[in-house]
Amino acid sequence: MKHYLVPAMLAMSATAIAQEETKPFTMDGELGIIFTTGNSETTSVKARVTAAQELNQWSNDYLIEGTYKKDTTEVDMIEQSRTTAQRFFASAQGNYKLENPDHRLFGFASYEDNRFSNFKYQATLAAGWSQRLWKDDVSSFEYSVGPGYAFSKTQDDESRNGAIVRGSLGYKWNISETSKFTQVLSTEIGSDNTKSRSESALTANINGSLAMKLSVTLDHNTDVAPGVDKLDTETSVTLVYSFF
Repeated sequence: MKHYLVPAMLAMSATAIAQEETKPFTMDGELGIIFTTGNSETTSVKARVTAAQELNQWSNDYLIEGTYKKDTTEVDMIEQSRTTAQRFFASAQGNYKLENPDHRLFGFASYEDNRFSNFKYQATLAAGWSQRLWKDDVSSFEYSVGPGYAFSKTQDDESRNGAIVRGSLGYKWNISETSKFTQVLSTEIGSDNTKSRSESALTANINGSLAMKLSVTLDHNTDVAPGVDKLDTETSVTLVYSFF
């Protein structure tokens, strides 16, 4: 009897540990600040909060991020300051799990305010099919695709609203116990404009809750005003703190 009791107790202990490690809600905060002085003074700030909620029937993802940059230069002994970057972005996606929990129906919403882009704002609503193709200890891959509607206004106060098709994918690779690579890609195809966004990131843990993240973000719009770049790029190094 004792020979069977010990393995049973070990199995129950392992199950309890696994349940403790399962987090129904996680939230990470990122912050990167750069100050330069001398012939010119620059202040750059990037902040971001990501959260994920895992429930029996729902899997939800949230994102809020902002970027701000201010340059101060001296012209004829007079300091002149100007803002050279100011962007705010927020999104949320809810995934309703079907009988197979890897098969889901999703709803998505986003809003972007980028002062120095072709648009005063861009907003999106979309719904459709989402699927997690795999998830294991090494990597995971999921995608979503579906119809939606986009709302936007250019810097010239021209409204551009219309139906779109939105697709996205997310890939994560656990390189080691302390580092990982993530790739997120989305595109919103419309008759007036196609908006695409890519983020490639490498994260390395410093300790249990703190990590350093190197990321490259690409934002692309196909239809912009003359003299406005279609592609915006951002390379950043931030500290990431895991709250939960």
